[in-house]
Amino acid sequence: MRSRLRKLLLALPAALLAVTAQAADVTLRIAAPDLSAGPKPSAGPLVDVLHSRQLLEQALAKQGVAVKWYFFKGAGPLINEAMSNGQLDAAFLGDLASIIGRASGVQTRLVMATGRGINGYLGVTPSSGIKTVADLKGKRIGMLRGTADHLALIDVLATAGLSERDVRVINLDFNAVNAALAAGQIDASWAPSRLFALRDKGVIQIPLGSQQLQGKGAGQGGLLFTQAFIDAHPQAVVDAAATVAKALDWLSHEQNRKAQIDLSAEQSAYPAKVLSDSLRGADLRFVYSPLLDSYYLGTLRKDVKLAHDARLIRTTFDVDQWAAPDILRQALGQAGLSDAWQATDHYRWSTAP
Repeated sequence: MRSRLRKLLLALPAALLAVTAQAADVTLRIAAPDLSAGPKPSAGPLVDVLHSRQLLEQALAKQGVAVKWYFFKGAGPLINEAMSNGQLDAAFLGDLASIIGRASGVQTRLVMATGRGINGYLGVTPSSGIKTVADLKGKRIGMLRGTADHLALIDVLATAGLSERDVRVINLDFNAVNAALAAGQIDASWAPSRLFALRDKGVIQIPLGSQQLQGKGAGQGGLLFTQAFIDAHPQAVVDAAATVAKALDWLSHEQNRKAQIDLSAEQSAYPAKVLSDSLRGADLRFVYSPLLDSYYLGTLRKDVKLAHDARLIRTTFDVDQWAAPDILRQALGQAGLSDAWQATDHYRWSTAP
């Protein structure tokens, strides 16, 4: 009897959330790229914390707003398509996908940063002979076009005076890139820490990363809302952003480093060592700062120009007009985190491998 009662009590929060969702007048449809190698969806530590703990659901249920998550294996390009068709209200996106969406006319606002200084790495097959960026000329590089990895590759190639035309880009999704590297069907890829899993198996080598290139090829992400949802439900947007800020604050504390690694390892099916290596030497309060400061917006301005020069977008746009610092200011105040992060205009890159 006691056992049954205990199970009933444990089930109540989820049941109450379900009832609230059914009765809600508004639904926030939010998306993220699915980076998981396993059956559970995963989109990095921030989304993993929010989704697994139902933090947005709990916060918005109080306002009669339900939350529905969508995870896309096709990453940014498919999320942009869904947003342009009015099928999504918000998304966690990397820099290039969000830039392409805005440049193509998707009416979004950038509400907050969700990650910055995210290291990228050059993964190569042992037989490729690639040791430097210059060695990539003429090589087969696996990459999902239209994603942050794509823009990062262009940024990296430029350090050796190369462009995308100097290499052979093979358009593959994230898991297919790993499989192609393991099979020797491509020579290299530029990607975040998921390459470490192949390195640790002895399948590939990683001769360099963003640290050795003073930040070139590093990525950043942001939380976007459609202008239509902001206009219709402004308080829900502030409530959601405040909840995300609280999650970022938790991730920013050094004592939570191991907990976030363990959580993302469980969600993504990548070894904990892979995630631990990706954060080695990282300043967590910098990486997880939500601020739309001069470093973050300056990097986006550079990325917009880079994407335009590479003909990934046809027109540029004003990043400052795209950003919504007023919404972020309200959200941080509501969360009691107005002074939790310091604005910055630079980052000192560690050269540690």
